[in-house]
Amino acid sequence: MPTAILTGQPVPGSSIEGDLRSLGFDVRTAADTTEAETLLAAVPGDQRVAVVDARFVGHPHALRLGLTDPRFPLAAVPGAVTAQPAGRQALTRAVAREHSAGGGTTLLDNLADRVVTALDADGCAVHRPELGSLVATVPADPQARNEARQAVAAVDDEAVRLKSAVKSRDGFFTTHFISPYSRYIARWCARHGLTPNQVTTASLLTALIAAGSAATGTRAGYVVAGVLLLCSFVLDCVDGQIARYALKYSTLGAWLDATFDRAKEYAYYAGLALGAARSGDDVWALALGAMILQTCRHVVDFSFTEANHDATANTSPTAALSDKLDSVGWTVWLRRMIVLPIGERWAMIAVLTAATTPRITFYVLLVGCAFAATYTTAGRVLRSLTRRATRTDRAAQALADLADSGPLAHLLVRPGKTYARVAVVVAALGAVLVTGSALLWGAGWQNVVCAVLYVLFSAAAVARPLKGSLDWLVPPFFRAAEYCTVLILAAEAEVNGALPAAFGLVAAVAYHHYDTVYRIRGNAGASPAWLVRAIGGHEGRTLLVTVLAAALTASQFTVALTVLAVAVALLVLVESIRFWVSAGAPAVHDEGEPA
Repeated sequence: MPTAILTGQPVPGSSIEGDLRSLGFDVRTAADTTEAETLLAAVPGDQRVAVVDARFVGHPHALRLGLTDPRFPLAAVPGAVTAQPAGRQALTRAVAREHSAGGGTTLLDNLADRVVTALDADGCAVHRPELGSLVATVPADPQARNEARQAVAAVDDEAVRLKSAVKSRDGFFTTHFISPYSRYIARWCARHGLTPNQVTTASLLTALIAAGSAATGTRAGYVVAGVLLLCSFVLDCVDGQIARYALKYSTLGAWLDATFDRAKEYAYYAGLALGAARSGDDVWALALGAMILQTCRHVVDFSFTEANHDATANTSPTAALSDKLDSVGWTVWLRRMIVLPIGERWAMIAVLTAATTPRITFYVLLVGCAFAATYTTAGRVLRSLTRRATRTDRAAQALADLADSGPLAHLLVRPGKTYARVAVVVAALGAVLVTGSALLWGAGWQNVVCAVLYVLFSAAAVARPLKGSLDWLVPPFFRAAEYCTVLILAAEAEVNGALPAAFGLVAAVAYHHYDTVYRIRGNAGASPAWLVRAIGGHEGRTLLVTVLAAALTASQFTVALTVLAVAVALLVLVESIRFWVSAGAPAVHDEGEPA
């Protein structure tokens, strides 16, 4: 149980002790700095501890935001400071300093705020939540206390809490058609003890049932699938809203929320393809194409974000124009809609599934995603070309990890040798070479030769740190080359099962790439080197698929793709689950742009 140490002169009629107990704290009272330091030392090192001024006046939710958020080692609001185990040493040091300054005999006023000042002076990162209209203050006299209490009474704490449960930046469909009621579902879930992870799992199961309904290939099945897909999306919104409402963030929860979104969408694509096959319409190529396009869109998003995560002099005319457009209401919603975020995309898929056929659904999805990808990528290219920024070693390492280069690429990189400086051009040439040869020659040894050249190009592309203005495009080019090569060769095999096997292989590899992204976002490092070596890296897998296509018959190639898909899936899933279940990474929650 976390411990709160109340300091300062108690105030008759104050609710602070009750508020702290309602938040789960064991409340102790310190009469002077010596006792405060003793109580602090007595709290087990693996538990949260807070120092709170007994004169504090404010909303319970202000205290909740300041003292219970698991994402930050140190956090504070006026009159209160807290530390998780990772921040205990810094807090103990700051309290000891105040103890020495006060002589240890009397507990001076505003100890909590002075401790925060000391932490800032030590260079410690202290999180200060945005309180908005919530009140959190330490009144200096009775008149100020009365005014503070009146300010507390004037603001509905629960209304603010409900409003803050909704993601601050979301799509039009989610904002206007889901969040107005999903926040109340989230509150009900939180009050009945349901966790975000449980709701995330329910969302996944609902989407899988929707995929199964689509796989029946009947009109009734398609209608049920569309309805269930929308229900799954509502639950997908609710899990994050529970996390924000109850501040129940976790490393595992962030990973589940992110990866389950992809698993749900791609399982649904497979369900649509199976349903179409029952009607005699083979749309597996469209399903795989939709998965590839959507995954490459996300890689562009991730790579651009990581490349500019901590870039200096991060300015450009394009960025200024974008900020100006974001200040006009209707352009904000238009720009959020045309990028086809998850809410709009799933709503479109659900309606089209219920009203049309899988083929039409995939055609519209491919056109919409292609337009969105073109729009976002073009804007980011313009930003990169017009800004003057110096990218850091951290950004270059993140891009190198996202590139997913395997043992072949690393073997070919020779220290001290001069390589091409324009990495993105080299990566683009390699991608065009291997996919173009697959289109021209199919499963032939000419394609294997081009795949060997692709390995050489990909090694040259990552030989230098990826700090160029457009080097964030290197990972997307690698993803497109690998995925599209698998799609083309499977389609040209023209045997039953080749495209479903290719779908499974790309899904397994894409999972590995998403897993790498969320490890980096959680500051947990990239996937382990042994895993990347074991599954060959992007260049090794691409070369292997081209060799298998050239050396085997179409039926044998299908079996080989299936075996490869199962092997990759087992490796990446087992390692991913092992890591995230036992990860010591700090709790996170994705508040970025809608996926």
